[in-house]
Amino acid sequence: MVDSWARARRILEEAGLPPGHLANLRPLTGGTYNTVEELVLADGGRYVLKVPPPETVPGLSHERRLLVAEAEFYRGAAEADVPAPRVVGHGRDDLLMTAVPGDAWDGQLSGTEQLDLRTELGRQVARLHRVTGPAFGYPSGALGPLAPDWRTAFTGMLDAVLDDARRYGAELPRPVDEVADALRPAYDALDEVSVPSLVHFDLWPGNILVERADGGARIGGLIDGERMFWGDPLADFVSLALLGDIRTDEAFMAGYREEGGHAEFDVPARLRYALYRAYLYLIMLIETVPREMDEGDRRWRQEAVAPELVAALTEIADLS
Repeated sequence: MVDSWARARRILEEAGLPPGHLANLRPLTGGTYNTVEELVLADGGRYVLKVPPPETVPGLSHERRLLVAEAEFYRGAAEADVPAPRVVGHGRDDLLMTAVPGDAWDGQLSGTEQLDLRTELGRQVARLHRVTGPAFGYPSGALGPLAPDWRTAFTGMLDAVLDDARRYGAELPRPVDEVADALRPAYDALDEVSVPSLVHFDLWPGNILVERADGGARIGGLIDGERMFWGDPLADFVSLALLGDIRTDEAFMAGYREEGGHAEFDVPARLRYALYRAYLYLIMLIETVPREMDEGDRRWRQEAVAPELVAALTEIADLS
């Protein structure tokens, strides 16, 4: 059994922090893949430590070396001046970062606060999308080296997750090969993307911390950047409107455009948006198998997520 305190002290020391000053350690919930712990030092300093599961734990093909992508996201967020953790130490099997203020976005906010926060979130995401990488794909190398074009990178990502579906015998609303055939007509639209932008790809409310200060609410930090890749900014809109349509979020879109974000939904953009929805919903359906999710979670995904996958595939057929 891992001695969490000993591990935390070792990682603090490697990061140049006094290991003897560790005053408290507690596990953090909410993550579904890595082990996450909060470290509190005697001077009040707060840090978050992430440790991946052993390599023997089953997962999806892209879920190797996720902490490499997370560290890359935080470096990009710092460049974009967007609130997010700061990397303090990064080893082969751990990531130590500063803690950011706030709690996960929930329903306790007023209507006005919700609108103001969505507008500010739009501005922050637009700033993130101005950060560019050297090429396309996952920086972790889990699916191989970065690709020179987005079509090569993203079709490889889709092929990998479809292979995962076959390997795990995942329950999909259509047979895997039919899903693959339904996606293919949209691939030409990927050629429209020429710049590899920073994409978080997991910006659902649980990964957006909201801080209450001076009587108001503001975004304290964007966290859990482990799903990050270099690609099409449009891909971020999927988790930002999970199981919905970002085009109906007027406050977010206003902030995004105010900050210079480009978001025009012509036919090629709509095809790409459908592809990215399909990709995320495939992941959400397939991961139930290696993570051994309970019956309630599996049922919810079949009832809520599977129809959205079918809708994305139908939109591709209608637009092609």
